[in-house]
Amino acid sequence: MDNLDAEYPIAPPAPLKGRGAVTNLQGRYELDQRVTVDDGWLAGGEDDAPPALKTQVFEEQARSILTRNASPDIPFNVSLNPYRGCEHGCIYCFARPTHSYLGLSPGLDFESRIYAKINAPELLRRELSKKNYAPEPIALGVNTDAYQPVERELRLTRRIIEILHDYGHPFAAITKSSLIERDMDLLAPMAERGQVMAAVTITTLDAQIARTLEPRAATPSRRLRTIRALSEAGIPVGVSVAPVIPFVTEPDLERVLEACAEAGATSASYIVLRLPWEVAPLFKDWLAAHFPQRADRVMARVHDMRGGKDYDSSFAHRMKGEGAWADLLKQRFDKAVKRLGLNARQHGILDMSHFKKPAPAAAPNPQLDLF
Repeated sequence: MDNLDAEYPIAPPAPLKGRGAVTNLQGRYELDQRVTVDDGWLAGGEDDAPPALKTQVFEEQARSILTRNASPDIPFNVSLNPYRGCEHGCIYCFARPTHSYLGLSPGLDFESRIYAKINAPELLRRELSKKNYAPEPIALGVNTDAYQPVERELRLTRRIIEILHDYGHPFAAITKSSLIERDMDLLAPMAERGQVMAAVTITTLDAQIARTLEPRAATPSRRLRTIRALSEAGIPVGVSVAPVIPFVTEPDLERVLEACAEAGATSASYIVLRLPWEVAPLFKDWLAAHFPQRADRVMARVHDMRGGKDYDSSFAHRMKGEGAWADLLKQRFDKAVKRLGLNARQHGILDMSHFKKPAPAAAPNPQLDLF
C-alpha cells in the first residue's frame, strides 16, 4: 500500500454509480491544467452528493466512414465505427484517448458524451459504389461498441448491416451487448453464405467485478446467452477475453473459456491489459477506488509484462505482453483452448464472391430546383 498511500495521501477518488471512470481526467492536448482540491467546505452529506451524470448524445456529419490500418497484430484491414465514445464505460477501453482529439476528457466525458455519425449508412453505401472499391471484410465496432445503448434508438448499426446484407458485403462484429440479437434476421442469412462472424467480449464471470469494470455493458451471464442465441441461429461466434487483468479478471480465464465453449462459441482470443496514454492514470484511479488492497500487485504484474512500464506499444508485445508471466498466461490460454476445441476456426475466411456494387447515387438535377 506504500505506493497507493503516496499517490493518494488523503483518499482515493470515489466511484460514481453506473460509471467506469472515477475522474474526468484532462486530455493530453489541453493547455491549461486544473486540479480538484478539497478545501473543507464540502461536508460529504447526501445533500452535497454530485448529481447523477447523464449521457448526452451529439449528432455529427462524418466526412468518411471506413478506417484502414496496417498494424501487423490486428487481424483486419478495414473497420467501421458508427459512434465516438461509448456508454458502456469500460475503464480499460483503449479508445478512451480518442476523446482528447475532441477537446474532451478520456474519463467521464468518453462514456457520457457520445457522438453519433448520423450519416454513416449513406457514407458506407457511397464508399461501396465507388468504381475502384475492392471488397474486403469490414470489422464493425472495434473502437467503440456499435451496439451501445444509444443504438436502440438511432439504429445506425442496423442500417449499416442492412446495406452490407443487401449488397453481399462480408463483415465481422464484436460487442459486449445483447442488442446484436435484434439483427439476427440479417446476420443468419449472411452466415449461411459465409459472410459474417461475431465475437462477444467477456472479461470475467464475476458480475460484481463486471459491474464496476464495464458498468453499462450486458452482464456476463447475459452475454453467454447471446453467444448461445447466435450459435443456435447458425452465426459463427467467438469469445474475446479482453483484457486479461492480473489478479482481477485473470483468475477467471479458464472458466470464461469453458462457459463460452458450452454456450456454443467456436473460437477464442485474448489480449493482455493495455494502458496507452490517459488510460493508465484512469485505470490506476479505478484500482484505487475498487481494489485498493490489490492495486500495487496488479500494477507490479503489469510492469512485469510490459518491460517495467505501464505500457509497451510495440507491435511485438502490445497485445500479449512479454516475459515469464506473459508466457505463462499464453500457455494457460493455449491449453484451455485446445482442451475445449475452441481453436478450430473453421469459419475464419469470409466469402467475398457475393458482393455486388451498389449503383452510384444519382446526381441531383439542378433543373428540379426551378419547379
